[in-house]
Amino acid sequence: MDIGAIGQFLPLILIFAIMYFLLIRPQQKKVKDHQAMVSALRRGDQVVTQGGLIGKVSKVKDDNEIEVELAEGVKVRVVQSTIAQIISKTEPAK
Repeated sequence: MDIGAIGQFLPLILIFAIMYFLLIRPQQKKVKDHQAMVSALRRGDQVVTQGGLIGKVSKVKDDNEIEVELAEGVKVRVVQSTIAQIISKTEPAK
């Protein structure tokens, strides 16, 4: 390979490096933070689902699913990864 061939690939390599630092890396961090948030869910936490429903976690099941109470006596089963945000956390049991 001569210098001319390397010079032609240099802009392509720079574009890939910029895309990595501006798009790929922040997205990986966001996914990692979301997984940590979902794994820390506990009974009593008030959450918002990706569908916009606000409720309180009434049961955390083992098979990647939680039970959320939307209103008095209205409980729904939700996949853990669809939790968008935790509004208020409960204190851990002692």
